[in-house]
Amino acid sequence: MTDINKHIARGAAWMVAFKLIDRGLGLVSTVVLARLLLPADFGLVAMATVIIAALQLLIAFSFDVPLIQNPNAGRAQFDTAWTINVLFGLAAAGVLGLLSYPAASFYSEPRLAHVIHVLALSFAIQALGNIGPVAFRREMRFDQEFRFLLAKRLALLCVTIPLAFWLRSYWALVLGQLLGAVLGVLLSYYASSYRPRFSLAAKGELFHASKWLMLNNLTTFLNGRAAEFLIGRVLGARALGTYTISFEISTLPTTELVAPINRAAFPGYARVASEISQLRSSFLTVVGMIALISLPAALGIVAVADLMVPAVLGQQWMAAVPLIQVLAIFGAIQALQTNISYIYLATGRMHMIAYLGGTQFILLLACMLPFLRWWGVQGAAWAYLASVIVMIPVNQVLLARCLSLGAADFLRCLWRPLAAALVMLAVVLAAKRSVVLPASGGAYLTALLACCALGACIFTAVLWLLWRQSGSPDGPEQVMWERLQAARRRLRRLA
Repeated sequence: MTDINKHIARGAAWMVAFKLIDRGLGLVSTVVLARLLLPADFGLVAMATVIIAALQLLIAFSFDVPLIQNPNAGRAQFDTAWTINVLFGLAAAGVLGLLSYPAASFYSEPRLAHVIHVLALSFAIQALGNIGPVAFRREMRFDQEFRFLLAKRLALLCVTIPLAFWLRSYWALVLGQLLGAVLGVLLSYYASSYRPRFSLAAKGELFHASKWLMLNNLTTFLNGRAAEFLIGRVLGARALGTYTISFEISTLPTTELVAPINRAAFPGYARVASEISQLRSSFLTVVGMIALISLPAALGIVAVADLMVPAVLGQQWMAAVPLIQVLAIFGAIQALQTNISYIYLATGRMHMIAYLGGTQFILLLACMLPFLRWWGVQGAAWAYLASVIVMIPVNQVLLARCLSLGAADFLRCLWRPLAAALVMLAVVLAAKRSVVLPASGGAYLTALLACCALGACIFTAVLWLLWRQSGSPDGPEQVMWERLQAARRRLRRLA
């Protein structure tokens, strides 16, 4: 494995470790809040979040990308990026406050106006955050970013859950966001010694570099939020709350865990962007890592969703089971496609990301409108799955031209994790059919834990056998094996 691949692997390990902890904490938070609050509470906050995300889109310049990609970026670029973020963030918060009452009228939800007022203040506070931590990724100091991001997550958790026990209403979510924003800004200045100054010296350079990224942010928003907007408008707060929680649960171990791998991979891609053979090797290594996580996680969720929902969320959320199963498959396919955009970023083909995102949104919208009419909230999940499946051959053809990458090379990274995950799915489903459960939360939880343990053992064993039968090639299995061997040696020394 080359040096840059080792740097990417180490960075991915730090970022995946953070995301595992982060999503574990997020799962605990979601479970506790789902027990204390109602679906309508989540739906109300989701309505506000859609509006905020739409406005945030207008000021999401993605300046971190040129700051990482450009090795010559210095104080002028960092200070300008911070200044623009502050100015546009404060202005957007003011606009958000003005939109609060029209938004409440649009959704026929009077409570929404006051929710947006508080979240607008949170939005303004977040704009003041330090730009310095961007250097952690640029310099591939992922251990420092790990500590910074984890501290922010713990701060949010420590304020939201106590508020939920105290208030037992949607205000716990709203005030939690506000206090979390304050703590996040303070932590950003504690984590990095960089102190930004007001400056617009590099505004032309940064805006030129980010124009395609802004368009990509638009398509990302439309692809990610289209369902929430339409469900909230057509089906109401309860259906939106069910969908929001379903999406959160189903994508936890796929898109959410893959994001840190992509985060670690981009600085490495930027360093070797001019060396196509090295870039292709790094990409295949990263795709293998993603497959190793996303495929067993997604098919595992499909297998145990009917146990997970009553055990974790409660019987009142049973309508979420089919949504979770469909969205889990969507999450796995999407996860395998997301890293492609970082290849385009590293090689300066930013327009490709915007074009592909726009194409996927058109497909999504074409499916979403009739599917919602035919199948209700479940139609949204099927629309996402259909659109991402159609995009697979499009993405692969364009990627092959960029990296001179054949389909056989790509499939070589996927077939072992996919085969092992399918065997795991079959075994877990067969095991479930032989068990009859009483309608109690404890029984569901016991069965869920047993199925998860069985699935993990089956997947690991089958994957290891396939890897050994293939001649133990370089790749994520080798990295995982080396890590296990190193851990075993450390345990022996401690013993």
